[in-house]
Amino acid sequence: MPVYTFEAMDSQGREIREQIEARSEAEAAEKIRRRGLFPTRVQEKTGAASAAVPTAVGKRAPKVFFGRVSSKELTQFTRQFATLMDAGLPIVRSLDILQNQMRVGLMKATIAQVREDVEGGSSLSEAMARHPRVFDRLYVNMVKAGEAGGVLDTILTRLADFREKSMKLRRQVIGALIYPAAVITIAAVILSIIIIVVIPQFEKMFAELGQKGSGLPGLTKLLIRITNVLRSWWFLVPGIPFGIWAVFKLICMSPQGRYMIDKLKLHVPVFGIIVRKSAISRFARTLGTLIASGVPILEALNIIKGTTGNAVVANAVGEVHSSIREGDTIAEPLRHSGVFDDIVVNMIDVGEETGELDKMLTKVADNYDAEVDALVAGMMSLLEPFLIIAMGITVGFIVIALFLPLIGLIQSIGGGEGGAAGRAR
Repeated sequence: MPVYTFEAMDSQGREIREQIEARSEAEAAEKIRRRGLFPTRVQEKTGAASAAVPTAVGKRAPKVFFGRVSSKELTQFTRQFATLMDAGLPIVRSLDILQNQMRVGLMKATIAQVREDVEGGSSLSEAMARHPRVFDRLYVNMVKAGEAGGVLDTILTRLADFREKSMKLRRQVIGALIYPAAVITIAAVILSIIIIVVIPQFEKMFAELGQKGSGLPGLTKLLIRITNVLRSWWFLVPGIPFGIWAVFKLICMSPQGRYMIDKLKLHVPVFGIIVRKSAISRFARTLGTLIASGVPILEALNIIKGTTGNAVVANAVGEVHSSIREGDTIAEPLRHSGVFDDIVVNMIDVGEETGELDKMLTKVADNYDAEVDALVAGMMSLLEPFLIIAMGITVGFIVIALFLPLIGLIQSIGGGEGGAAGRAR
């Protein structure tokens, strides 16, 4: 089995040079990672220098023009980058280590290009700004502030914390929707089987027994009509949701339509409260993180305006930006926006007066995250019985509609037999 020599870094940032047996360079790198090390160079032990094949160092990964970087992948990169920087490693060496341990894809290629740009004399923020598909304005500006203040490791840690909390909230909302989505899917499958297989058999039986058309009860006729429509126009079942989604996207393409939809979201019962509190939490946490990182307030508001995820909140942030540029405070425009609660406005006002606006904004975000968690749990507790009741009503309607003709038939048979017996006497 070939022998490979390698250079690696341990979790404390110490450099390690050893040898390892493996069938290939990729297998050698994998074995090194399993030992908890970060390989920076792996090469086969031979006499020829040309046989040395570096894993990441000195070789730029090919450009990737497709694919995407997930939020989880970027968050992991940020946390690991912050750990390596905190251990005292240079930026280029840290990027080498991170690039080497990633699978082939857009993130790996992007880190390789960022490393080359930094090695060529660009700042880290400038290198990252050339890749907007991976690093957004918020990310780039926080890194820029960290470079200016000489606290890049601290900024990366804050950025990792921010992204992890955002991901946690997103996972909670998605997790809360899994159960109702599963229930609705199973119910749709069961109803489809009933409509396609069961009801036609009952309809055929009713025809054979001489009960059809006007002779059937009203509920049964309604069920048969609904079944026939669904069987004839089955393609509309997936088509209607898709059509609604397409119309929704078309409306959101215009600024006025997006504002109207976002405003409507804020006024939907229960769900609207969750959307509003989530938007406020995102605004407060992002602004607090940017201010604590040393980003100027006007630049921070410009960044937040494009990252709130809600046009109504973005308009409120734009008003705050104009107010501050004219020398006013942050609190008053937020108070007049109608989006932010009085408690939020008052806490921000106090933060401005005491000079601890970043800390106050972080407290607001923490409080609202907790409220969103409670609201999501409450919505789930209401949604479960609602789904059960809806399924019960649907199944009950089908059962009653199918058995009403049978009950009438049994009664008519019983009445006929009773009349015959009377005449026999």
